Amino acid sequence: MTCPCCSGKSYEDCCQPYHKKEKFPPTAEALMRSRFSAFAIPNGEYLWETTSPNKRQFHHKKDLQEWGEINKWTKLEIVNKPTDYKVEFKAFYTDEDGNPQIHHELSKFKMIQNRWFYVSGEFLD
Repeated sequence: MTCPCCSGKSYEDCCQPYHKKEKFPPTAEALMRSRFSAFAIPNGEYLWETTSPNKRQFHHKKDLQEWGEINKWTKLEIVNKPTDYKVEFKAFYTDEDGNPQIHHELSKFKMIQNRWFYVSGEFLD
């Protein structure tokens, strides 16, 4: 299976090792890509676990899982060259009513004890 993150690699050689906790994403972009894949699969547990520990109180595994389930995630586009701590992207999906949607976000990430975590996102457009 081709990885949902649109890297062009197979899922097994791309995001699956992160989802299975065999290794950790080495960059903020790799974490963001693995989180997109976790919405597409879906894997709410992974999404929650890769959210910054001090931000988890604002997210629920069940809600993350459901958002992945009710939408069909079709494409990920990195908009600008990612920096060490920020990634701008567009996530394309079809919502539960069959309407095409684009989630355009500038995400912020933080390295904590040699692991990347999602901190917050600013919605664009």
